[in-house]
Amino acid sequence: MTTAAPGRAAFAFIFITVALDMLALGVMIPVLPKLIVSFQGGDVAQASIVVGVFGFAWALMQFLFQPLLGALSDRYGRRPIILLSNLGLGADYVLMALAPNIVWLFVGRLISGFAAASFSTASAYIADITPAEGRAARFGMLGAAFGLGFVIGPAIGGWLGAIDLRLPFWGAAALSLLNFAYGLFVLPESLSRDKRTPRFVWASAIVGGAWGLLRSSKTLGALGLSAFLYYLAHESLPAIFVLYTDHRFGWDPAEIGAVLTAVGVGSMIVSGGVVRTAVNWLGEWRALAVGLAFGAASFAVYALAPTPAIFFVGIPLGAIWGLAGPAEQALMSREVGADAQGQLQGALGSIRGVAGMVAPLLFAQIFAASVKADAFAGAAYLLASLLLVASLAVAWSGKPK
Repeated sequence: MTTAAPGRAAFAFIFITVALDMLALGVMIPVLPKLIVSFQGGDVAQASIVVGVFGFAWALMQFLFQPLLGALSDRYGRRPIILLSNLGLGADYVLMALAPNIVWLFVGRLISGFAAASFSTASAYIADITPAEGRAARFGMLGAAFGLGFVIGPAIGGWLGAIDLRLPFWGAAALSLLNFAYGLFVLPESLSRDKRTPRFVWASAIVGGAWGLLRSSKTLGALGLSAFLYYLAHESLPAIFVLYTDHRFGWDPAEIGAVLTAVGVGSMIVSGGVVRTAVNWLGEWRALAVGLAFGAASFAVYALAPTPAIFFVGIPLGAIWGLAGPAEQALMSREVGADAQGQLQGALGSIRGVAGMVAPLLFAQIFAASVKADAFAGAAYLLASLLLVASLAVAWSGKPK
């Protein structure tokens, strides 16, 4: 397979690959907890604990194995890692569709946490085929592909799950295997042999080694810590959004679903259509600052809004937050060579895994404590706002003079 030249065709390949992969993941979201409930004999309380364990385990696998897959892609190329990821996910979804008990379902979730590497490897692919000044825009488009899957996927999953709880898993398997077939025939390699690491080094593939890359420069270290704070704040949305809006405003599932769809659509519009213009106008550092400032304002509105009408103001503010991620990724990609882009993206995936493990416990405990004490229910989202303020301060401390 020939190496892809930078251009729209190569980017279109990877955009479709990520969109299909995220669609497959999104399809399962509405039904996995319900399947767990069925395995627990209808015991919702016990099932909720199991759901939390499943979420923690998935994030743990991301934390442990994203650096490994990133390092492998630096040595052997992006294409085989993406293809094997999609093939592995397809087989895993079949396993989960056939799972006879909770143990097999848990094994399937562990495997999917390991195999779901295409997003970070795709980010390295984009860095390979795109000049540094154009990466923020393309990282934004990649974020739009990610959002597309999580907006459309749950709707499809809910429709299929109403027919049979196992059907969405078969649908996810079909999408992942279709993605594998698509990539097998049309996805070119992005990393030429002369730009790959000369040999695979285990020290750079484990978590500690990957994070060591983030300490290789002051700017990279500051942006890495900023990214962790960003991810931690972001995880507050799935952690407590449903419980918080039900407690504050009495929203039912349909209303919550509509609001989350609006959040997803707003994020997609900014990621896919605004990032390029904003970065060209502001530059990557200012775009990062503007995005984080609007994100902090959004969470402050969520925390303090006395009525649903004011709460809705936080949605467009949060959408503009979408400027921050692509700008930060682009800035970090400038700090490493072509032979370390996979390691960098693996390290970021691992950091996100840590946030995914910590955030549900952190924000759920804060929300539970505030509700029990009949105190300020928005404390958890106010913390998320402060985390983004801290993220901005840390990032700016690493800005070259």
